[in-house]
Amino acid sequence: MTESNDQELLIIPLGGVGEVGKNSTLVEYGTDLLLVDAGVQFPSKDLLGVDLVIPDFSYVLDNADFLRGIVLTHGHEDHLGAVPFLVRLLGVPIKVFAMPLALGLVSNKLREHRVEHLVDLVQLRPGERVPVGQLEIEIAQVAHSIPDSGSVFVRSPAGTAFFTGDFKFDLDLERGQEPDLARLKEIADEGVTVLLSDCVRVDRPGFTPPERMVAENLDRMIGDAEGRVIVTTFASNISRLDQTIRSAMKHGRTVAVAGRSMEQNLRVARDLGYLSFDWERLVTLDQANRLPPNKVVLLITGSQGEPSAVMSRISVGDHRQISIQPGDLVIFSATAVPGNENTVARTIDNLMRRGANVLYPPVTQGIHVSGHACSDELKLMIDTLRPEFCVPVHGEYRQMVMYSNLAVESGVPAENVVLSDIGDVIAFRDGGWDKSTRVDAGRVFIDGRTIGDVTGGILRDRRHLAEDGVVVAALAVDRETGELLGGPDLVSRGFMYPTESPILTAAAESLRASLERDYAGPGHRGNFARRTGDLLRRYIYNETRRRPLIVPVVTEV
Repeated sequence: MTESNDQELLIIPLGGVGEVGKNSTLVEYGTDLLLVDAGVQFPSKDLLGVDLVIPDFSYVLDNADFLRGIVLTHGHEDHLGAVPFLVRLLGVPIKVFAMPLALGLVSNKLREHRVEHLVDLVQLRPGERVPVGQLEIEIAQVAHSIPDSGSVFVRSPAGTAFFTGDFKFDLDLERGQEPDLARLKEIADEGVTVLLSDCVRVDRPGFTPPERMVAENLDRMIGDAEGRVIVTTFASNISRLDQTIRSAMKHGRTVAVAGRSMEQNLRVARDLGYLSFDWERLVTLDQANRLPPNKVVLLITGSQGEPSAVMSRISVGDHRQISIQPGDLVIFSATAVPGNENTVARTIDNLMRRGANVLYPPVTQGIHVSGHACSDELKLMIDTLRPEFCVPVHGEYRQMVMYSNLAVESGVPAENVVLSDIGDVIAFRDGGWDKSTRVDAGRVFIDGRTIGDVTGGILRDRRHLAEDGVVVAALAVDRETGELLGGPDLVSRGFMYPTESPILTAAAESLRASLERDYAGPGHRGNFARRTGDLLRRYIYNETRRRPLIVPVVTEV
């Protein structure tokens, strides 16, 4: 634990500041820790072979005895996807607090990881106060692109913290999902020490358009389409999925869903009563394929161009049950997450090559709206809550700076706006703050079912292999004398083949001559490996100006 006392409230961002994704912030008071969200980040293209990125929870693990629970703002991957990995690392029982839909979604993940027995799922109801050690949590309903989204209000004897979560002020949602402005005002009257606000769309003026606009446009497009309609969006965008299915059925079309994550999320939403269509009217892909194209809507995963998702496989003709037909209308009801622009564009290109008519933002307006607040909504949240301090989160650093300026414009003193980095310990006490200490923080890579086994060194090797290939040099030496007995035999992958170029043949001859000319009696296998690597690297670079990874394999006889 940090050297905190009962006169200060500590806020420790473990992810989600200076970046988009892996949102996770620790609240510490005395000997009580509470984690707000535990999200994942999808890997950038330079993280070869990495499936997911999660926060470095070292500080949490070191103080596991003091962790009172994890509270989730909503059911998106970047806020709850790391929960099963953290539970696996903890290995001890832990409470997870959330509203019903987020609990249902995280419960699925816990079962997949076989750690559900370690988690006590506690349902939160808006406005209900729940004690967690010396802390107290309350969730307030806000609008987002998924039902059961909330802001988390944390009370402590040393002050209060309000986490907006992902939000926008969409007042046109169905009853029960609209933001609870009255409760926000009551919380403001109680007093908010520090506001931790979503800021990812601070650079967009005005208000984010309502979901109703997308529903109307999708309904019109589905109604006007002459052939098959294929819609892709985020698998967790339950409201969008519900809207699309209702529109399809309204226009006499049958709906089939393809993509494991989307199917699972819909089942959870169905079981919790968040879907308003007749589930029995959904059909399988095989059934849909036997119907006339103008009677079908397919809902599929892959809006971000993920290589293994259904949409990407369709775009390259690699899906067993779905292939693009002339006249298909494909709708991308999602924008590309930063870093995914190229993969999304490539997927759209491939779909068009196969004859599909593709509609996608921003070229086609009105088929997607964000779930995040624009600048005027961020101001409205500040004006409503009247916090003493502001800490921007869930945004790149430039967006955090822009939010800081906006907070000052909204009346928050400049010295009360805190820009933080991952691992900063922000202490609020006596009407002031400081961040003079830090904890270990960063990112941990998930590769398959392994956590943290992929390190920076392994990634460097993977990039090296991807860029220049590998050359394996096999040779045998006399254990007693160090004399070269066999080889070297060179095998290349991703560099060049001996049959295509004399370079590797010449490299092997040069290496053999050097080792035969200058062997220094008996030696350890490692010495031969080092000399082999050095000689080959130098020769190949001089001849090709390329640096493949050299792997010497030395056998002592």
